[in-house]
Amino acid sequence: MSDSAKLTHLNDAGQPAMVDVGAKQPTRRVARARSRVVLGPEIMALVKEGDLPTRKGPVFQTAILAGIMGAKRTSELIPLCHPLGLDNCQVTIEVDGPDAVLIECTATVTGKTGVEMEALTGASVAALTIYDMCKALSHDILIQETRLISKTGGKQDFHHAG
Repeated sequence: MSDSAKLTHLNDAGQPAMVDVGAKQPTRRVARARSRVVLGPEIMALVKEGDLPTRKGPVFQTAILAGIMGAKRTSELIPLCHPLGLDNCQVTIEVDGPDAVLIECTATVTGKTGVEMEALTGASVAALTIYDMCKALSHDILIQETRLISKTGGKQDFHHAG
């Protein structure tokens, strides 16, 4: 971190404050986040035709919808986030080895502030939905590695090196 780095959601008195983006020009902004969910080989063995069928419905399809809904409601969940009218939000879920799935959420907006929190929220809510729908099978499910993968269109682009 540089010496000039500072928390943006604090005012001069150190109190929480929303960032004023009024003077910024709108730009196209895209953020991509990822969560990994370790279900275990027993649950993963139940995956058929790219999804996990349960009495509650298809797990991955339901998680995709929940992730999109979560991304759209980020400002209601995270204090000081600006409400954004997303241009697009895509959630994908793919098998990652014999015991896990990877969730990616890509959020896009043309606006004055970034969409990192929307992408992170979308990936997180999708992961939580998978946990909720599979918890009857195991409580050893592990949600791990929720992170920002990339962001573009703001003051500073970011791409995770990994």
